[in-house]
Amino acid sequence: MDTKAAVIALLSVWGVGACPTLPATAQEAEGSMEEEERETGNPLLNKVWVRSDADENLPGPMQIFLEDGTLVSDSCWETYRLSKWQQVSSTAISWDEDGMTIDADIATLTETELVLRLHLGTETQEQRFVTATVPYVCPDIIKG
Repeated sequence: MDTKAAVIALLSVWGVGACPTLPATAQEAEGSMEEEERETGNPLLNKVWVRSDADENLPGPMQIFLEDGTLVSDSCWETYRLSKWQQVSSTAISWDEDGMTIDADIATLTETELVLRLHLGTETQEQRFVTATVPYVCPDIIKG
């Protein structure tokens, strides 16, 4: 998946970019994503993974692990981030976040579910993800 397809996927999750050619482009991108996934055989890649255990007050955290080593992190409440990531082994990944390396074990990985165990110093944090449902629009955030 190239950067253009990743941006189109991210914009479709955000629900923006309503130009007349977007549906054709999105369908082409979807087809190529499926082809790449079959070629690599890695269900982690080129999908929008949305946290299923997220805080209701901070909705929509998501991760996209691109085959080229780019990690797209985004949510409904903060600006997106592009980081470098790598698959260390079949059961472990790592990425750079603000100059720190985050190591994570892949506890579960299927076509529709991802469970990561992040090693944050002496603490281990479990994060659960599911593949995004399209279309998806971030809910209004209640300001208190």
